Amino acid sequence: MNHDPFVGPAPAEVPLPKAPLVRVIAQVRFPLIVAIEKRDFIAPFQEAIRKRYPVLRQEHTQNVLLTPNGIAPSGPHTAWRFADLDDTWRVSLTSDFLALDTGAYTSRADFFERLKDVLSALNEHVQPSVIDRLGVRYVDRVIGPPLNNIRNLIRPEVRGMLGTDTEQYVQSALTESMFTVGNAQVLARWGYLPKGATTDPSAIVPADEPSWILDVDMSRMGQRAFVTEQIVSEAKQYAERIYAIFRWVVTPEFLRTYGGEP
Repeated sequence: MNHDPFVGPAPAEVPLPKAPLVRVIAQVRFPLIVAIEKRDFIAPFQEAIRKRYPVLRQEHTQNVLLTPNGIAPSGPHTAWRFADLDDTWRVSLTSDFLALDTGAYTSRADFFERLKDVLSALNEHVQPSVIDRLGVRYVDRVIGPPLNNIRNLIRPEVRGMLGTDTEQYVQSALTESMFTVGNAQVLARWGYLPKGATTDPSAIVPADEPSWILDVDMSRMGQRAFVTEQIVSEAKQYAERIYAIFRWVVTPEFLRTYGGEP
């Protein structure tokens, strides 16, 4: 795929039975709703999603504020973590955001049907009036034998020094780029990571072997009305753009390696 990945329609999806996709996340941020900290307040939301996400854990986090005098603690905050029985799908709810994430992604249709369900429950039982930010993130990781064939899997503009005569000297090589796409931004990280390294310890478990990673996050800041259908539609558009970027980065050999037919 050689056309500009930032314009035009995304290519049709090529199913990858052995996809190296390790994490997909969608997050909606909204103005602070303090009542979310209370068990009684979030109980109806739990009941609305409990059939699909029956495991609930309460976590306490310590946030900090950056002030002219340095870093200051802002007090403990509660995060509610809902999960399925296998802990492969999770819904996180705090006083200012809801996130859906999975390490068991099967299709775009399934993911966004699930996102619509949890946003509908949020709209009904928590009732945020507006959102401040919407983001969608996909993380792919190449490990094992395919890593040794990286020169044939990733286009050279992105691959960098891997696959060249100097590859043996590379210990780590990570690139981070920010792009503007319409009224949204795309933050992309890619590169070679040594054993035990990750681009984001809070979201991506480090691999126990060297890896090549593609981590793409598309988001838009700005206050707008909380309308479930509009949020899901916008999130799908972000996923399609991220897929277009993915298809620009990888070669047909990459698709074949992971079970696809380009």
